Order: sequence, then C-alpha cells, then structure tokens
Amino acid sequence: MKRVFSGIKPTGHLTLGNYLGAMRRWSEVDQHEADALFCVVDLHALTVDHDPGRVRRLSRQAATLLLAAGLDPQLCTVFVQSHVAEHARLSYLLECVATDGEMRRMIQYKEKAAAERARGGSVRLSLLTYPVLMAADILAYGTDEVPVGDDQTQHVELTRDVAVRFNQRYGRTFVVPRTTHPEVAARVMNLQDPTSKMGKSDDVGPGVVYLLDEPETVRKKIMRAVTDSGSEVVHDREARPGVSNLLEILAACEGGNPKDLAGVYETYGSLKKDTAEAVVELLRPVQQKHKELCADPAYVEGVLREGAEKAREMARPRVDAAYRAIGLLPAV
Repeated sequence: MKRVFSGIKPTGHLTLGNYLGAMRRWSEVDQHEADALFCVVDLHALTVDHDPGRVRRLSRQAATLLLAAGLDPQLCTVFVQSHVAEHARLSYLLECVATDGEMRRMIQYKEKAAAERARGGSVRLSLLTYPVLMAADILAYGTDEVPVGDDQTQHVELTRDVAVRFNQRYGRTFVVPRTTHPEVAARVMNLQDPTSKMGKSDDVGPGVVYLLDEPETVRKKIMRAVTDSGSEVVHDREARPGVSNLLEILAACEGGNPKDLAGVYETYGSLKKDTAEAVVELLRPVQQKHKELCADPAYVEGVLREGAEKAREMARPRVDAAYRAIGLLPAV
C-alpha cells in the first residue's frame, strides 16, 4: 500500500481553502487508498512571531477539525508534529544536506520575509529553514505521495531533491516522494482579492470563509465577493479571477466542472447565491461533528496520543538509519 503524508499548520483558523484544497481529499480518498498520516505541524507555527497560548488552542482546534472533516483513526494516523521527536531529529541532518541557495529561492520565504521586514520586524532563522523541517516530516515516514495545494509544490520538489542528494552521498535511505493535487479548487482564492490565496493566517476580513463560520456569515461573505468588470459569467483565471474563483468553489462543492457551470448562469448574483448555499451545506456536517468532538475532549486527546505512538514507531527506524548513514556514532 502506498504511503501518504500531509500536514496542516495551526497559524490561524482553518478555512474553506484548507478543506477544498486538502482536507476533503484526505478524508474521501487518501485514508481509504493509502497508509496515510495526517499531522498538525505545530513546529512550523513557530517560524514567525506568535502567542504560545493561541498556537496551543489552534493546534487542538485543527486536530478536532481534521476528525470532524472525516479522518478516521481506524483508517489513518492523526497526530501532532511536536509529539514525535523524529521530525526535529531528522530536520538537522537534512539541513546538513540542503543549501542556503535552495532555502532562499523558496517563494514563500521571499514573500513572508519581505512582509516581516515591511512591518519592521526581524526574520527568524526558522522561517528560512522550515522547508527542511517539512522535508523531514515527509521523508521520516517513507512517504510515496504528498497531497498538497499548489502553493506547496515547490517545497515537495525541494524534499525530492534533498532525498536524492542524501541517497547519492550516504546510501539509499529515503523514498523519493511525489506530489498529488485535487482536480478542482486546489487553490481557493480570497473573496475580496481573487489574485491571492485564501490564507488562514494573513487575512481576518470578509475575504476568508472559515470552517466554523456561522451559515449567515458564510452567505454574507460570498454575496459580497469581488467579481470582475463586465457581466458575462465565464471561467477565465487570468481575465476574470473573481468569477472564476466562485465557479471553482461551486464546482468543488458540487462535483462539477467550472467551465460547464459558467454556461448555467446569466448573472453574478445568481452564481453567488448558489455558491453561498453550496458552501453552507458543505460545511454543515463538519461543524456539527466538530461540536460533538468538542464535547468529548478525552476522545480527541486519545486519538492524538495513539497517533503519536504509532508515528514514532514508523519514523524511528528510518531516522536512526539516516543517523548511521551520515556518519554519527550509534548511542550505547
């Protein structure tokens, strides 16, 4: 059985983009077709200025939402990154294989570092090196496939490069993974700025639909979504980013094709109304299950504890092998 690994970062409340771009596929496809691991990557939340209490709250909320979205601990492994020491152990070894130039070419580093400097802040070293930690997350488990949104493709390519380089220098130790993407809505865009991703940590305004938004809030956000000049409903990412984003969201919710759906609508208003209702219905069972899980915190804690134990058992032999291969003296 192929092995799949993916994670979600607790830097903000999870969004419709997280669900359509990744979580739904994990629930509906990956956990049924693969030996799948899904992780709350809380160490990655420390790369920028943060409130410790908020990181803990968001980590628990993210884990609970993963379960609410349909991840079944009987079918997959759900855990928190910092609960498995092998991630940090392997990350340092991979820093000894990756290069400074590779890190500085990462698009997300360039964007986040520029934003941090613009605010007058200093850039943490971990922001530069976190793609190596991401590589460790993936490589520790012998991962075959990494289901991610478009914005993470560059990081998986780095993971592949580092794995190949390590294997060539020190002997075959790691599986070289490949990237997979959902067919529709791999990257849901901000409703108020459809040229930017719907990010959980960069926007707290009306452009982001959060998984725990009330139905009426969802409707208001979508009905106020920015559209484009002209009135014709067409799917064209370059020329009509606003209406294309709505078409892709609707298609992802209903399982249709955005280009085909464009021919169904004559006005932006009718498209917005149907998209809003589709999103409300999509989120309804997730929100109900989340409410139930919040009432039983011991269950969630048990899932995370057992998931971490299982993940450790899976990762430790490969990480120990990497320590031997790179030249470190075995512990006695």
